[in-house]
Amino acid sequence: MARYILGIDQGTTGTKVVLFDQNSNIVGSAYSEFTQYFPKPGWVEHDANEIWEVTMKVAAEALQAAHASPKDIVAIGITNQRETTTFWDKKTGVPAARSIVWQDRRSLDICERLIAKDREGIEARNGAIIVPNAAATKIYWLMHNNEVIRKGVAEGRLIYGTIDTWLVWKLSGGAAHVTDHSNAAVTLLLDERKLEYDKWILDELEIPRSILPELRSSSEVYAYTDPDVFFGVRVPIAGIAGDQQAAAFGQACVTPGMVKNTYGTGLFMIMNTGKKYVPAAKGMMSEALWTIKGQTTYGIEAIADVGGAAVQWLRDGLGIIKEASEAEELAAQVEDTMGVYFVPAFVGLGAPYLDSYARGSMFGITRGTTKQHIARATLESMAYQTRDFVSTMEDLSGVKVAVLRVDGGAVKSDFICQFQADILGVPVDRPVVTETTVLGAAYLAGLASGYWESVEQIAANWRLDRRFDPQMPADQREELYAGWQKAARRAAGWLKQ
Repeated sequence: MARYILGIDQGTTGTKVVLFDQNSNIVGSAYSEFTQYFPKPGWVEHDANEIWEVTMKVAAEALQAAHASPKDIVAIGITNQRETTTFWDKKTGVPAARSIVWQDRRSLDICERLIAKDREGIEARNGAIIVPNAAATKIYWLMHNNEVIRKGVAEGRLIYGTIDTWLVWKLSGGAAHVTDHSNAAVTLLLDERKLEYDKWILDELEIPRSILPELRSSSEVYAYTDPDVFFGVRVPIAGIAGDQQAAAFGQACVTPGMVKNTYGTGLFMIMNTGKKYVPAAKGMMSEALWTIKGQTTYGIEAIADVGGAAVQWLRDGLGIIKEASEAEELAAQVEDTMGVYFVPAFVGLGAPYLDSYARGSMFGITRGTTKQHIARATLESMAYQTRDFVSTMEDLSGVKVAVLRVDGGAVKSDFICQFQADILGVPVDRPVVTETTVLGAAYLAGLASGYWESVEQIAANWRLDRRFDPQMPADQREELYAGWQKAARRAAGWLKQ
């Protein structure tokens, strides 16, 4: 009988389910987008029930694509958009309100209050930079601005979770209210060294410990699926990791100094620092990457909120493309951007700028600017933001990046991979399996269930599809990057001017 690991990748704009065999081959997959809500400028929300329904729909479609039965599933691994904040009734399982998405900026004033009170202490303990992404600030906002949630928490009816917690709860029929260290690490709730909830933050933000999920490792059996909700079978739910830590694990960045960058809705770079905890600085987060068999691996991470989402804007906002793949086709029709730079700061600038007041901007436009130049500038913006990451991360860690492993939907583009190598001046490695986020979750579940024996066996599964070597002259590289830095500076602080 065929036996597979089922990986759920619950992302910001859609959910993917993939079945993997023991050689890490994809034997079946399915994907579906879900609704994005933007009730006010800077606000982003999801419907947790819709996420659940879409997850189950694509799980069924993935099984069908693999010609597999639910009985063929050895274990389930979950990876998810991080920090997206949900409250639900612990008896009925009904969400109390829409989930506040990690990109949402409504808790900026709460962040500024925390920064003024104890920025140094918070970042030293919790590793997370104090920005509105943080789930802790979203919890506070909801408890003080939503009467249903305020009352439900006070009466002990409601509990909180990020999307991993929500999916485990739903899959298990409410049997488990858990999260793992990697997800908790970026919420501002976790003391990174102690790997327990930070009492100072809980007290300061008036967050009851009782509403928080139990902290667990990234690879263990948390619960079993309820046959009434999961295709009539009882399957171990055995792996959880936040999407970026899962991608690093799926990329086999398992030794200190290895680096990956994910090109998804946003951009996310992680460097493995091993057992060494490097305090947050220069816009970099320090976090638990994963805990396996009692051993925690740490890393540093840089985030830009808008990467591939800028291409979606070309499609949905400007309407100059109908499919995301058309952006590369347009970009290839011109030799360069003709001096145009696009800074996709729709909700602010990420690392190393950490400017929530920046806004999306385009510079260098002339009468000769065409949609081809705009498409190219949009794709190039991902590479420029990644160079910002690398430069800052090298300064912080003292480690020079020798090669960059890349993943995510955008790296199917040869154009993006080549330009990234050119603007960095180091090789870019694209793996055979670019769905490394969901692969990482599958690996964690497979380790806990005995499907894979060791981290070393998993690392040996990583396979190179193509290496992109730098081809751009160094002086051209630096001139282009200087133009990007100039554009980023001009976009900064827009809402304050």
